[in-house]
Amino acid sequence: MVPTMTVLKSRSTNMDNTDQRLIAELRRDGRASVMALAECLGVSRATVRARLARLQQQGEIVGFTAITRGDVADAPVRGLMLIGIEGRGAERIMARLSGLAQVTAVHSTNGRWDLIVELSAQSLAELDKVLSRIRALDGVTSSETNLLLSSRRARSR
Repeated sequence: MVPTMTVLKSRSTNMDNTDQRLIAELRRDGRASVMALAECLGVSRATVRARLARLQQQGEIVGFTAITRGDVADAPVRGLMLIGIEGRGAERIMARLSGLAQVTAVHSTNGRWDLIVELSAQSLAELDKVLSRIRALDGVTSSETNLLLSSRRARSR
């Protein structure tokens, strides 16, 4: 199990370099002890605890989670599908997409594409079938799919 942390993009300027380094270390190892984090950052344990509490209270750190082997191995083929929609059918299409087992997330967006769909499947053949089903939905006018070849956790800046 590889624990991870969810961090929202900072909307405030209250995060200094130490906060950003703390978040980067937690992204690297979400189970790091307060003592290990303090040593890595060159600050006291009390400072790490206080900063963690403040970042959580401010909503910068929104939660901790664990990624299990099953999250990765159960569906080794992953991709992003960008979808263009005709008219105002986005809500209806989002509801249909959410009902597909291979759809892990649906995001509305702006720009050229109306939706971004995160997909996971057991095989390329399974992915191909779900792509065909999505393209056949009434109101889908165009799409583009990108396979995810490898992933890294983002580090804070």
